[in-house]
Amino acid sequence: MLAWVVDRPGPMSTGPLRQVERPVPVPGPGQVRLQVRVCGVCRTDLHLAEGDLAPRAPLVTPGHEVVGVVDGVGASCTRFRKGDRVGVPWLASTCGTCRFCTAGRENLCLAPLFTGWDLHGGFAESVVVDERYGYAIPDVFDDLEAAPLLCAGIIGFRALRMSRLPPGGRLGIYGFGASAHLAAQIALAEGARVHVLTRAPEARRLALELGASSAGDARDAPPEPLDAAILFAPVGDLVPPALAALDRGGVLAVAGIHLTDIPALDYQEYLFQERTLCSVTANTRADGQEFLRLAADYGIRVTTTPYGMDQADQALGDLAADRVTGAAVLVNPGGP
Repeated sequence: MLAWVVDRPGPMSTGPLRQVERPVPVPGPGQVRLQVRVCGVCRTDLHLAEGDLAPRAPLVTPGHEVVGVVDGVGASCTRFRKGDRVGVPWLASTCGTCRFCTAGRENLCLAPLFTGWDLHGGFAESVVVDERYGYAIPDVFDDLEAAPLLCAGIIGFRALRMSRLPPGGRLGIYGFGASAHLAAQIALAEGARVHVLTRAPEARRLALELGASSAGDARDAPPEPLDAAILFAPVGDLVPPALAALDRGGVLAVAGIHLTDIPALDYQEYLFQERTLCSVTANTRADGQEFLRLAADYGIRVTTTPYGMDQADQALGDLAADRVTGAAVLVNPGGP
């Protein structure tokens, strides 16, 4: 089968990805194999390709927003069978025994594995997944729509909950790509006023179309104090203005796995009056299940830009240059 691999991590202009021929994977006990229909392109894939995240396996295949059809079933599988449509997310495995797993906080597991980082992901024709970590996808979403839900959506949802946005509160969103445009719709459906701050004009237009109260440049001040904010852009320089925009007791949640350095923060100006800065780390399977249910119930609109599977390097290059509106999705031949 054909698969993309991270060959020499570096800027996209240097060609860090290479397409190779690889044996079709064989599902082991408790695993199912999917014929990949589509795979979303996440900013984490870009961080991996460019070397912000060191690959954890040689020539690893990126991609952790996979939608496919089961065509192989390993021993002891009970959840899925051949022909089922299944989603493969970022979280691939947890130990189940550490103090975090046993407390229902498997996102903080001491020995996790991640799709497209530790294990080969979905920038390929086939992928295997531990069936315990796959998702059944609501029928209301087609393959293109479903792919970004599996990481961008789930992580954005966890970030929204970590921001402790009160009912009817005022939410600021910094950066407005795949994850942000989904989290914003959950917040709007639950009665929030949403203010989007992002450098891309197309993203600002999309934010207003989706119902945001305002949309300005990433370094603008929102038109009112914020009860909560989420930083999706991997830019540490945006932390001070986002904290400054918070009302007393507000929370800024940082949603990305990678962030450039945060400038020195003056305690009195940015953190006093019980403002909180917190990170968001991976997700639990319960997060994913709740998000997919709400996304279907709320009628979330997923904005995608499709690419052929042979255009993975172009999709990542466009993502790096902010040329993607919504979410980039790779489509295998014969897909949707």
